[in-house]
Formats: sequence, structure tokens, C-alpha cells
Amino acid sequence: MYNQEQILLLQQDTKEWLNDKSPNENNIEALRSVLKFHEYRYYVETNPLISDYEYDLLYKKLVLFEQQNPLLITKDSPTQRVGVGLIKDFPKVQHLVPMLSLENSYNEEDLLDWDRKAKELSGLNEIEYTIEPKFDGASISLVYENNVLVRGVTRGDGETGDDITPNIRQIKSIPLSAAFSNHNIQQIEIRGEVLMNKSNFKKYNDSLMEEGLPPLANPRNAAAGSLRIKDTSIVGKRNLEGFLYHVSYISKTDENKKETLHSHSDILNLLWDLGFKSPKKEMKLVKGIASVINEINAFEKQRDDLPYEIDGLVIKVNDLHLQDQLGMTSHHPRWAIAYKFKARQATSQLLSVEFQVGRTGAVTPVAKIQPVQVGGVTVSSISIHNEEYIKEKQLKILDHILIERSGDVIPQIVKSLIDLRNGSESDIVFPKTCPVCKDQLFKTEEEAVWRCININCKAQVVERIIHFVSKDAMDIKSFGEANVRKFFELGLLKDIPSVFEMDVHKLNSIEGFGAKSIQNLAIAIETSKDQPLHRLIYALGIRYVGETTAKMLAQHISHLTDLESYSEEQLQSIDDVGVKVAKSIFEFFHNADNIEMIKKLEALGVKMESHSIVNKTGSLSGQTFLFTGTLNEMKRSDAETKVEELGGKLLSGVSSKLNYLIAGADAGSKLEKAKKIPSIKILSEQDFLKLILK
Repeated sequence: MYNQEQILLLQQDTKEWLNDKSPNENNIEALRSVLKFHEYRYYVETNPLISDYEYDLLYKKLVLFEQQNPLLITKDSPTQRVGVGLIKDFPKVQHLVPMLSLENSYNEEDLLDWDRKAKELSGLNEIEYTIEPKFDGASISLVYENNVLVRGVTRGDGETGDDITPNIRQIKSIPLSAAFSNHNIQQIEIRGEVLMNKSNFKKYNDSLMEEGLPPLANPRNAAAGSLRIKDTSIVGKRNLEGFLYHVSYISKTDENKKETLHSHSDILNLLWDLGFKSPKKEMKLVKGIASVINEINAFEKQRDDLPYEIDGLVIKVNDLHLQDQLGMTSHHPRWAIAYKFKARQATSQLLSVEFQVGRTGAVTPVAKIQPVQVGGVTVSSISIHNEEYIKEKQLKILDHILIERSGDVIPQIVKSLIDLRNGSESDIVFPKTCPVCKDQLFKTEEEAVWRCININCKAQVVERIIHFVSKDAMDIKSFGEANVRKFFELGLLKDIPSVFEMDVHKLNSIEGFGAKSIQNLAIAIETSKDQPLHRLIYALGIRYVGETTAKMLAQHISHLTDLESYSEEQLQSIDDVGVKVAKSIFEFFHNADNIEMIKKLEALGVKMESHSIVNKTGSLSGQTFLFTGTLNEMKRSDAETKVEELGGKLLSGVSSKLNYLIAGADAGSKLEKAKKIPSIKILSEQDFLKLILK
């Protein structure tokens, strides 16, 4: 998409913008171009030229300028990917051209028969074919008009699908605009697949297992489920990718101009050049079905090296004119066929079970099995999730088991081969204490997972430090995730208090840490000691305690250790604290290790006093508020700040304790829930503005 000269110019522009260059009406489009370039390098080519931090600096400049100059915002600005909040529903829309299925093949004979029919219909002795991956994701159809993305739709029944445009806009590898007009295209419908790559799929499943939830079997389920989430902000965090590989409809700007697309490979090249993630690099162009079969055999051997999951290959006639000549049935095109790879299963024996502790303290049993090859990968460990999963699968130590690499990603136990038991098998017994720190484990009635709640448990400590220093918690700049892990490996960090004990001068031997960066880090660490108490409470990572709940707790105490004396019933009397949250807080402040850590933090100078014990008085004193949907007149964070300045309190959920729900555009489930509680007053944004101006 970008030639070498353009890359050098854009990189030079990047340096200028990073060196305090300010946007104005005349140069704002240049800043957008720089950001689009770096999005392309990161999300399409996966080869970034600047750090995430530098990108964020540029992005914030654009956000600030557009907030101050809303009339200058364009539809394809990088800021317009931001989630719009909750979607009420996904309306049904009709595809410009029906989305047909592909005919499937499972062996060479199927391919030879398909090739024979194609040659008979075309009258050719040999046909040129393309071969590309069959992505294991969720099918989508995109429509661009006058260069701008106007619609994203699911496959649906092939004739109509769900309009998921707000969610499609969250996928950063899908351009919000592309220069189709340079190719005589006024409107175009593009088909493709949304998927989650193997790395992100593993992270997503790890997060599910941390919560005691069973993981998803394959990336397709993760991608398809993500596209139907009604909260677009969540979709944006799923790190989905969009591969586009087929043009189903084109209307020209000038009908008199000659056609420029003559082959399927032309289409992939065009999409790639316009900034789309097309399978241009993965595609093979061959002549004759014998060459197709040779490529398939070679490709299947390297499928595990791909960063994303595939379940086969797609073979297409390359010539577009010949595609039209071959036509299609009511079910599938005659010019394309899918070759499906074989299923991957094997039998093994469950030798033992190890219990591992995750970031949130969730204890996950991992089956150690007799190593076995499954789809080219040696499998020796399989997560068996939780105690209920073990009972459901009737698993015992020394059982013979059937395993499968579902979706070719994570191995799963399909079943225990009970008929092969000989009496030597034994039950899998869950520990009562943490396998790492030996503290007692806890399990709530509504969950299937056992947890260690000792915040100093070494298995959890790295992730907890990352959370502790993060932007919304103690906000210690220059202390990102990568640095936390590096410092921990070097022995400079061992727990949360060690953040304030670390000898930063030892960093001078680490690449990337000069005198200035070390000084900045030292200042950031020292400054963070004076953060408001609600930030410290949130930073401690108490389960279920988010930012809003942390603020509520801070308003009811004068010192952090006051929470030691609160009973679960007293905690529940605090706005926004329910039974589940109260139990979690109570358990945290009745754990000796946690209390010892808090005392150590205070001794190191971290402030524990609250300045919110005396509530602010104002026109909203004694009233509770919750915002849902998108506000148009002001940012939600500004509206929430205004409520607190006027003495009001913020809640994070709908309950009988809520006085006012302010419903912006696209308000969703919170609004519906509030309507069922007569005591809650539901206000529009305009009503809210009138209320605070009284």
C-alpha cells in the first residue's frame, strides 16, 4: 500500500508530530494520515514502526483537537472506531449479492472430479487456479460507497444478515475508508472472514479459565460471538482481525472506462494495495489440478506455523471471466471448492494432575498425559478447567482418554474411555489449600472455581503488580507490563511493596534505561504515593471491586485499615456493594498476608487516608446516579465528575439504591432493568443538564 518513498516521508512526519507539533485546521488531515499509516503497519502488516506509547501520544493529539473542533471530524478518522456504547439490536439487511456456501472436498478424488467438470464446462484442457487458506472465523460482507465503509453484515441465511456495522468499525485491520475511486469504483461489496489469531485466542481462553469458565473450543466461536456482542467497547478489546478475499459486487464511477480487474489474484492485490488484510501473501497461483494437489500436501504440513487457525484450503478459478462462464448452482459457485483437512484426534492416558494458580487466584487443574502426537503437535498437558468439569467428564487418574485439538488450537479431552478401566484408576482430589502459598482456598456458591485470595501468592504477584501500577490504578508512568515482567525476572520486584523499595539505579545496566528515564521513573514512583485512596483500593485488585466501587468505599472510611472492622452486612449498606462484592471485600481484609502488605505500603509512605469521608454538599447531595448509553453534549467522565462535585454519588449497576438513571443514545440492558424499578427516575441527557444547572 505504501512505497518506500511514502514510508520515509510518513516516518519523518511522525517525528515532527511527536516533537510537540500541534494540529490545526490546515494540517489535521496530515495527522490522520500518519495515524492511518501506523494502524496499517501494526494491524495489517504486523510490523510497527513506532511504539504503542508513541502511537497513543499522536492519537491523543487528534482526539483533543477533534473535541475542540467537532465540525472538522471526518467519518474515516481513526477516532471514529471508538465504541458507541450498547447496540439496541442488529437489524436485518439484504446482501447486494447472495452469500453462497462452498462445495466441500475431503480427498484427491473430489478435487479431480471438480476439475473435470470445470474443464468440460469451459472447454479448456488446463485451468489456472488460486489456492488460499480457509480461515476458521465468522463470515462477513462489507459495503463501501464513495470510498467510505457504510455497512458490515453477517452471513445470516445467505440472502439477509445482521447489520453489525458498529462492531465491524472496532476491527482495526478493516479500513474505515479506502481509495476505491482511484480504480473507477463507486460502490463495492467485499466478502471475508473475521477471526481471532492463535495468540489472542489463547489469551481470551486464559481469561475465561481465570474466571472459572470453560474455554471456547475454537477461534471461530470466539470471533462469531464477539461480533454479536452489543457493547461495542468490548468488541474493540477482543483484538479481532478481518481478512477480505472476495468482491461480490461493483458499481463503476464511469461505466465507459475499461475493466481493470481480470482475475481473483487481481482482486487480492487490489485489496492489499488499498490497505486491507487480504490473503495475498498466502495465496498460491498454479496451473492444473495436479499442481493444486501438490500444493495442498505441502501446505498441510506447515499449517501449524500459521499465526491463525485454518480448517482447510480454498481453490478458485483465477480468471474472473471464466468464473462467470462456469456460474453457480443455487447452493455454491462452480468455480470454487473447499478442501477440508482431516480431524485431529488421538488416545492417551491421564498420568497425573497438577494444580496451577492464575492471576486472580483461580486454581486450575492440568492433566499430565502420556505424550502423544495430535495434528503434528506433541500434547503432554491439557487443562481440565475445574472440579465440576472433572465430574462431568468422569475423569480419573490413569484413565485412558480420547483427546482432540478442537479448532486445531487447544487440546481438549473428549471423553474418558471407561470400558478400558482395570481398577488401578483413582479419583482426582482437589486441594483445600493453595498449591503455591498454602493459604486456604475459597469457592463461592455461584462459581465452579476454587481461589487463593492471598495477594502475595507468587503465582499471582506479577499480574497483580501490572494491575497495581496501571493507568487507572496507581498510574506509575514508565512502569508498563513489559517492564514489570523484566524487573521481576531480574529480581528487582518480588511483590507489590517492592515497587516502592526498588533500587532504580540498578536499571542503568539495562538497555533502554538512561539517566533521564531512570530519574523519571523514580519521580513517578514517589509521586504515586500521594494518589487518592480510591485509586489505591482499586489498585489492590480486590475481586469485583472496580473503580466506582473503590470510590464508594473511600467515601465511607477515614483510613484504609478501617475496612478490617466492617462486617459483610455493614459493607452491604454501602451504595453499590452487593452480597457478592461484600463477601470478597470481607475476605480480602481478613487475610493476614493482605493486612501485612497494606501495613508495609503505609510504612513505605503510601498514603492510606481518605479525603472523601466528608461528602461534598450541593444540589445533588444524597442522590445516586448511573449513566448508560452515549452522551452527545458532554463526555460521560465529565458528567460523572459534575455529579460528584454537586454532592451526588455514582453507582456501577442498577438496584433499588439508585435514584437517577441518565439514558443517552443506544441505552441498553441497564435502561430496561431500571424501568422495572418504580423508584428510579429515568432522565434524558437534556433532563440531566437541566438538573445540574438548577
